[in-house]
Amino acid sequence: MRTDILIVGCGCSGLYCALHLPKDMQITIITKSDLESSDSFLAQGGICMLKDETDYADYFEDTMRAGHYENDRTSVEIMIRSSGQVVRELLGYGVDFQREADGNLAFTKEGAHSKNRILFHKDITGKEITGKLLEQVKQCAHIQLLEYTEMLDIITKDHSCSGAVVRRADGAVEEVEAACTVLATGGVGGLYERSTNYRHLTGDAVAAALRHKIAVRDIHEVQIHPTTLYTPDKEDRCFLISESVRGEGAKLYNKNMRRFVDELLPRDELTAAILAQMEEDGMPYVWEDLRTIPVKELQTHFPNIIAHCAQMGYDVAKECIPVVPAQHYFMGGIRTDYEGRTSMSDLYAIGETACNGVHGRNRLASNSLLESLVFAKRAADDIAVKRHVKKPDRNGTENLKREERKGAGK
Repeated sequence: MRTDILIVGCGCSGLYCALHLPKDMQITIITKSDLESSDSFLAQGGICMLKDETDYADYFEDTMRAGHYENDRTSVEIMIRSSGQVVRELLGYGVDFQREADGNLAFTKEGAHSKNRILFHKDITGKEITGKLLEQVKQCAHIQLLEYTEMLDIITKDHSCSGAVVRRADGAVEEVEAACTVLATGGVGGLYERSTNYRHLTGDAVAAALRHKIAVRDIHEVQIHPTTLYTPDKEDRCFLISESVRGEGAKLYNKNMRRFVDELLPRDELTAAILAQMEEDGMPYVWEDLRTIPVKELQTHFPNIIAHCAQMGYDVAKECIPVVPAQHYFMGGIRTDYEGRTSMSDLYAIGETACNGVHGRNRLASNSLLESLVFAKRAADDIAVKRHVKKPDRNGTENLKREERKGAGK
């Protein structure tokens, strides 16, 4: 199989990258499972946005503080400064963010944020954003989507990537030849016993990078989410209780139903406090109280959390729910620059599988969707510029563009 651009993964970063590539390029997107089984669809909380210049310093500081000041400052600046453009494009794609009564965008707050700057759609923001991006991609004739197609390895020669070896749904193994390959395979949660991630997300791109001596960064930095619904039986995937519920006032209690922590601490600090309290109590969970949130707000902002808890036997409007930390996000990954370029030629990495240092040691809540989209677009823009220098012909060889051939003929 031959294509101009191969994108491995169909979460929000892979889809957004594809939408920003030139329409005269043939783009192939493969995904290990079905089109909607990406962690992008699972994101509950929201997406951050710089509302105005008065919030820039605070937003920057909140991100840096959450990351223990080990963030790449340029990456953080790029992400924040690009947020308005990204949100405008999402609105153009039909993404339905919550609105105030006067029609203006509504903003909520989560842990470690000093101000309300998070846009949301109920408690399924990731599904709303990624679903609308997928609808747009499906309308593009130049983009091919292949489900149940697993990347086994990348194809390399002289430290340059020319595609990937894949296994199709029927078990057939074949090579996909591409001028540029974009790795967007998501996180590593499938490697953990308790995780909010899909089981098939097993760090495949990072594994390929290690095999081929492609630079990686901070791969020891893994974020644990403080609050997932506790169930005595092992689940395939832990159900996340969004940080937004604590942003709206939910409280955490020990076994004696007493508060023991500031619920809006950064995720790593809150997780440590919860684990310490669980050990002190001799309990496998702590209690989270959503009854502090007005019932109407619960019903409009968190309908899916209410429904899932009800399915598990809890009425969140009348009783507390048991919560426990679980693996959630991968801050490290394949080392990239600000355009998604890896240390290997013709190979890009975006989304959770990439690491440009924006998150530091700990990701600030609701920066993940934003970061994925911002740097996916930058990667697409870089590839678009690169295509004017070289493009594969039908035999997969690199040719100079028409104008350069004319110049060479002269």
